[in-house]
Amino acid sequence: MSLLELTDITKRFGAINALQGVNLSIKPGEAVGLMGDNGAGKSTLMKIIAGNFPPTSGQIRIEGKLVAFHKPLDARNSGIEIVYQDLALCDNLTAGANVFLGRELKKKLGPFSMLDYHSMYQRAGELFAELKSETRPRDLVKQMSGGQRQAVAIARTRLSDPKLVLMDEPTAAISVRQVAEVLSLIKRLKDTGHAVILVSHRMPDVFEVCDRVAVLRRGTKVADKRIDHTTTEEVTGLITGAVEAA
Repeated sequence: MSLLELTDITKRFGAINALQGVNLSIKPGEAVGLMGDNGAGKSTLMKIIAGNFPPTSGQIRIEGKLVAFHKPLDARNSGIEIVYQDLALCDNLTAGANVFLGRELKKKLGPFSMLDYHSMYQRAGELFAELKSETRPRDLVKQMSGGQRQAVAIARTRLSDPKLVLMDEPTAAISVRQVAEVLSLIKRLKDTGHAVILVSHRMPDVFEVCDRVAVLRRGTKVADKRIDHTTTEEVTGLITGAVEAA
């Protein structure tokens, strides 16, 4: 059974059709690369899955159950987390504090309650260890590399043990070494049974970690193929329109 199944998803903004009848599914432990040129509809589709806004029409099913997301919390409660391109981290806080941002642990001290930093740092350290990241819970985010920042953002999604992690351009504007770190983190998510939808313009990254690639062009899905059944040349042609569909 598919973890996530989208059926005939459309999204209109006034006279603009951002998405037109998109179908997409993903299974547990699977990674799907979502590719397309600027304006193809990738971000719109991700925001619909993440609960940022509802589709104009179409259906969303989680493990076969029909769902309707009215806000991001609805998607999170259904096991969906998203890592945005800007990561949404607080540079002046530690890695551990960022992991628990908005979901801080507290402990009682008489009539008072206070933040339980010990427990938060301990759990954050466990999450970094699971991801095989060298990130340390007490390090300040502003002193971290791009790869370490991604580890913090991914660890934050793991806090709720999601079924599906959405990643928006995680390897954009970071070094080659840091790209390798991020791709390793995605592989770890797959190995632990998490499904991943990866939005990326970097063809080598998609072909390295994804099982399938879905291509959007002008709001329409023009391809959904297994990585081992396609080539970078074909996907490039599908993105640009040189290849009509596959």
